[in-house]
Amino acid sequence: MDSAEELGRRDRKKLETRAALEHAALTLVAERGLAAVTVEDIAEAVDVSSRTFFNYFPSKEDALIGSGQAAADELCDRLNAVPERVPVLEALRLMARAEAERLQEQPERWLLRLKVFEQNPSLLPRLVASGSETERAVTAAVARRAGVEPCTSGYPELATAAAMAAFRVAMLRWSAAGGRPSLTALVDEAFDQLAAGLPNP
Repeated sequence: MDSAEELGRRDRKKLETRAALEHAALTLVAERGLAAVTVEDIAEAVDVSSRTFFNYFPSKEDALIGSGQAAADELCDRLNAVPERVPVLEALRLMARAEAERLQEQPERWLLRLKVFEQNPSLLPRLVASGSETERAVTAAVARRAGVEPCTSGYPELATAAAMAAFRVAMLRWSAAGGRPSLTALVDEAFDQLAAGLPNP
């Protein structure tokens, strides 16, 4: 086996272990509550040591929330992939729609994560902090696309905040309905309302 193949296998193994730890953390916390689950419990469920757990996550809360930086990078990549001629709000819709499609590939995992957040309000400050990092990164990408400086016109900040809120509302509706209708349909509906100027229902 050459070194590149070995490296690829090792990277896949790391991703699998990380995903298994996230899933175990979510499942255990959904069953027992945050306070009743330890890092040792999560590691044991995946048959790894606590030390291995800490190679991937600083705390059990981080295992529940996932990587904010990775999420920010993925969203910005999706936004930057949309042709420049596409208006900003439509580009943000396409970014959000692509993210919704990704989440729908593993609906049980994401619905479980939403359930855990709902049941454990103490996670919200970390979730908000992670979301703020993502929003800042997307705002910078929107500013570049719109050709304006951040914190001058307010446009990139407002467009990004509205898009993030639309996505969050779609996620909450999706969770409340148990995964039906599709998340992409709910994202489209939210962005349609934004594009129409939020008329009264």
